[in-house]
Amino acid sequence: MPRVLIVEDDDSMARALREGFEYEGYEVVVARDGSSGLDLADAAEPDLVILDIMLPKVSGLDVCKRMRADGNDVPIIMLTARGQEIDKVLGLKMGADDYVTKPFGFLELAARVEALLRRSTPPLQRRTNHRFGPLEVDLERHEVRKSGELVELSPREFRLLCYFIEHRGEVVGREKLLDAVWDYDEPPLTRTVDMHVAKLRRKIEDRPAEPRYIVTVHRLGYKFTG
Repeated sequence: MPRVLIVEDDDSMARALREGFEYEGYEVVVARDGSSGLDLADAAEPDLVILDIMLPKVSGLDVCKRMRADGNDVPIIMLTARGQEIDKVLGLKMGADDYVTKPFGFLELAARVEALLRRSTPPLQRRTNHRFGPLEVDLERHEVRKSGELVELSPREFRLLCYFIEHRGEVVGREKLLDAVWDYDEPPLTRTVDMHVAKLRRKIEDRPAEPRYIVTVHRLGYKFTG
């Protein structure tokens, strides 16, 4: 699952953001000042940083500047107060990828996070493996391991899983899955997709009836959240 680092000194804001992103399936790390934020940006290896501008010890602008100077290119979303237009401009110049003005709705911020993660995730073919929870997918060996134990997948189940990984966070319809994963001259029924997803869930999910990674989106298809 993606890991988000939240650098925010306001207790209620930090708590609300942590709870919101954890509910959405993210792993969350919180720093309460700029100095700790710099340390965790390196040690925690986050996939994205949500960074308040007004922070104790080291300002958010300086945190952003130092991260970029150190070669850390993790996506950064700055949180600014209303009227701090100059800070928004400085933040973008120092390397921030986006900003959100307080007060903001959580859904807006979550959408910005999802969009940035989608843009910053390397194409699947450039990556040798993908990890989520206790699972590791080795793309070169065509292997899946769960807690170190080999998971036996059919070639089509493996292609299905790879397609989900490549389109992480997107709602994928059954027809699109048929086009991408099945190679019959005459495409099978969409019910075939449901059957293969169910089999895949039984192999990778801890509780297949309550899936954590391959989630059903009613009437639309599936969404991979790993």
